[in-house]
Amino acid sequence: MRVWLHGASLGLALALSAGCASAQVAASPDARAHPMVDALYVLAADSMEGRQTGTPGNERARRFLLAQLRGIGVAPLGGSFEHPFDFTTRQGAAMKGINLLAVVRGTVEPERYLVLSAHYDHVGIRDGEIYNGADDNASGTAAVLEIARRLRAAPPRHSVILALFDAEEMGLQGAAAFVETPPVPRESIMMNLNMDMVSRSEEGLLWAVGTSHYPQLKPVIEAVAAQAPVTLRMGHDTPSDTPGYDWTFASDHGPFHRAGIPFLYFGVEDHEGYHKPSDDAEAITPAFYVNAVETVWRVLRMVDGGRE
Repeated sequence: MRVWLHGASLGLALALSAGCASAQVAASPDARAHPMVDALYVLAADSMEGRQTGTPGNERARRFLLAQLRGIGVAPLGGSFEHPFDFTTRQGAAMKGINLLAVVRGTVEPERYLVLSAHYDHVGIRDGEIYNGADDNASGTAAVLEIARRLRAAPPRHSVILALFDAEEMGLQGAAAFVETPPVPRESIMMNLNMDMVSRSEEGLLWAVGTSHYPQLKPVIEAVAAQAPVTLRMGHDTPSDTPGYDWTFASDHGPFHRAGIPFLYFGVEDHEGYHKPSDDAEAITPAFYVNAVETVWRVLRMVDGGRE
């Protein structure tokens, strides 16, 4: 969800290549057969009942994700994949959420961390209708799993924390809990790369948000955009944007930014399924989805060490 809710110097040593090293990778004609798309379909199934925090559907989604993380072979962070937290809703109710945190250790600087995140909760059932949240945000959640597989096959230079946050739809609560009580020293967190709504775009347009706050990241986006298999644009991150179009605090990257931790947020424009029962798996654009996640992967590799 995008919630309409600055920053520090980057402190990153980005080894930027002159351009993208790998050739453009197009999605296969049958992108629907991609394992990542299969995971999205599972998360957005009616049986998950909209994955609202604190509900049986949310718990079922969490069990599925735990099995996926174990199957991929990533390590739990801090001895457990599950990191519970308490929060209070806007209505004053006390609630609990559970973040899922894993890590792929870096080969060169294992004590410095990139945080790759997405929220796995959604808004549940309203007036008897299930809000499946396929794009928001089964898409980002399944994308984290896909990138976790790639990191296992091609280990990063820096450690990568895989963060699947809960209670984003209730005010970015999972990300706020992570930042307030980080599982690693806060100063060791280099940046956050957050994905929320990355699977549905007929025009093939993906936004990279955050470079106006952290202009040191512009060369990364420019280099990847030059050969990306989707249209990758920078924006949606200045106060001068039309009200509602500044996404600086629109998703789980917001608490990182408030804490002075650099971020890049990847997402699509709001569409007709946004926060409606029609945000179903059948409505995503699979070829765009596969290519969008390929693009985020390329950004991650460049931020990690100037590679694609």
